[in-house]
Amino acid sequence: MSIPFVNSIASWLLKKRYHQIELFLKYPAEVQEEVMFKLLSIAKDTEVGRQYNFASITNYKEFAERLPIVSYEEVEPFIERTRKGEQNIFWPTSIKWFAKSSGTTNAKSKFIPVSSEALEDCHYKSGKDLLCLYLNNNENSQLFTGKSLRLGGSKELYEDNGSFFGDLSAILIDNMPFWAELSSTPSNKVSLMSEWEIKLNAIINESKLENVTSLAGVPSWMLVLLNNMLEQTGKNHLFEIWENLEVYFHGGVSFSPYKDQYKALLPRKQFNYYEIYNASEGFFAIQDRNNADDLLLMLDYGIFYEFIPMDSYGLEDQKVVALWDVELHKNYAIIITTNAGLWRYKIGDTVRFTSVSPYRIKITGRTKHHINVFGEELIIENAEESLKKVCKKTGAQIKDYTVAPIFMVGKEKGAHEWIIEFRKEPKDVNHFTELLDNALKSLNSDYEAKRYNNITLTMPKVHSARENLFYDWLKDRNKLGGQHKIPRLSNKRVYIDELLLMNK
Repeated sequence: MSIPFVNSIASWLLKKRYHQIELFLKYPAEVQEEVMFKLLSIAKDTEVGRQYNFASITNYKEFAERLPIVSYEEVEPFIERTRKGEQNIFWPTSIKWFAKSSGTTNAKSKFIPVSSEALEDCHYKSGKDLLCLYLNNNENSQLFTGKSLRLGGSKELYEDNGSFFGDLSAILIDNMPFWAELSSTPSNKVSLMSEWEIKLNAIINESKLENVTSLAGVPSWMLVLLNNMLEQTGKNHLFEIWENLEVYFHGGVSFSPYKDQYKALLPRKQFNYYEIYNASEGFFAIQDRNNADDLLLMLDYGIFYEFIPMDSYGLEDQKVVALWDVELHKNYAIIITTNAGLWRYKIGDTVRFTSVSPYRIKITGRTKHHINVFGEELIIENAEESLKKVCKKTGAQIKDYTVAPIFMVGKEKGAHEWIIEFRKEPKDVNHFTELLDNALKSLNSDYEAKRYNNITLTMPKVHSARENLFYDWLKDRNKLGGQHKIPRLSNKRVYIDELLLMNK
């Protein structure tokens, strides 16, 4: 099949789909209401549907009053029954796939249901939309002249009681159509390898001779792969290996700490970076403009969205709003209702709206990944932006980091303790610490108030980590590769105490 023919087919599909995207851009509330009613109608005869009488719900207010907001722990009994073979509990079509996610705040594994509708109408649809939006903005793209280097999870699929579980990426790879593998590297066999270090070399061996035009994967792990690729091939930058490489599709963790390192590997001004926002529970948003730092919320993937303002999150008078009632520049926890049977489910992520026409968001962190021991309300967005500013001033480069509180003991005041693995160390860590403290003050008024005259918080404490500390820490926990992430902020000292012990 010729490249011009492929491009013309892609162009036709693009125009057809873009018309549908324009529909939810123009009528977001109507599209979201339609999603809600469709989900209720489909699931009305399930066990959960009968329990809450889905058939009688006539508007959003009734939906919000009748169904409780739930965490994973609260829906786990229903999921476990489904994993053991029961069906029609929370979703009417058979569910045999479960995305295994350990998370970062709970050692217990989560098994997120993945229905056939979620696969087709959410995950695979989003993959097509990502290409559609990218090609719409880059008409001269040569994306289809080569392959996409994808870096997914390192878990095999396991069968249990007639159901299958594994990383979401493994489930997607195992179910994708044959033609998708032809346009990707490495092969499915290598992609599904469970041993990260063996898999890393296999990916390099398979991909270094391919014509790779795009990259797709989590920034932290993709960086490991690409640095190893350069080391093994003896090249100076990636264009010496893949001359036609034009875009990196990334998501999973903030790109901010890694961007300068990628620019060194990809030294072309016209190279594109496109962010996506997906999770085991669904695919939510896509960067829809070149060089943008926010993402378009995709409203027709079978997911109905609600939001909890973080200033009321977890309180008795907690507020919940639908999409049409959100406000700009406010921090929200996301609540989702999905076409895999998650009803008003707390996904654990927080976002901020940068636009409401259309609805665009920035990911600000996790509901459990913040530090608020002293009333400072430090979120990941504050930490990432501060590090970005300080690295620019000092020339430092960061590989990984985590932060935790130093608790008050007796008359001693509290502080924040950082352990940072630098790819390029600052000349003076103490000066780096001062700049970091000032940057946090400038971005977070609560932090600034607690730091004023050292009333509550004293100067942060920053440790420089040994090389590969975080890699070794993940390896000890069998969490290398794919979708595993370093916990950035925590109200507890569990992670940092383990890392400090290993850093000696």
